[in-house]
Amino acid sequence: MRLLTPPGVFRPRSDSWLLADAVRDGTRAGDRVTDICTGSGVVAISAALAGAGHVLAIDRSRRAVVTARVNGRLNGVHIEARRGDLLAPAAGQRFDLIASNPPYLPGTAEPARGAARAWEGGPDGRTFLDRLIAAAPAHLVPGGALLVIHSSVCGLDLTRERMRAARAPALEARGLLRPGEREEEIAILCATARAYRADAARSSRS
Repeated sequence: MRLLTPPGVFRPRSDSWLLADAVRDGTRAGDRVTDICTGSGVVAISAALAGAGHVLAIDRSRRAVVTARVNGRLNGVHIEARRGDLLAPAAGQRFDLIASNPPYLPGTAEPARGAARAWEGGPDGRTFLDRLIAAAPAHLVPGGALLVIHSSVCGLDLTRERMRAARAPALEARGLLRPGEREEEIAILCATARAYRADAARSSRS
């Protein structure tokens, strides 16, 4: 993959490539994919190269948005790139896959400018992560997935809990959970070939 990373645009590191590999493996032909906090566009390009039907790259940095477009062309794929805050530029759209490598390292405060904006996520590292988790269900198709890079210093268990909580209202809206229901039953169902033959025989006699 060919990538340009001009000054002011986050240069992909190991976590970026980890997410790019996961997106490549998880993208099916024709999928709609969005890459939040795209930076150089490496994750978006990986989705496009894997056969995604539409790829939207989003970043709050104008320079990153332009860079993602240019890098898409360098790699022979089309990427729609928009500037904005997290999923705001994708209003009304739903995706098979939402991927993000947001700023997740704890810092003293959310930096207003400078290179640290690419990796510092507020005092606990969760400023962008929690907002993305809350917004994602409204932008996923049934069966869609959210992939985010995450550090253990930000609390993995807390993120799992908030992901489950964010998913519940979407299931309620689809009628799959009763209002306020937060538990599900898990079962293994088994049918034998003999049972199927017996049902077919009874059906043929009726």
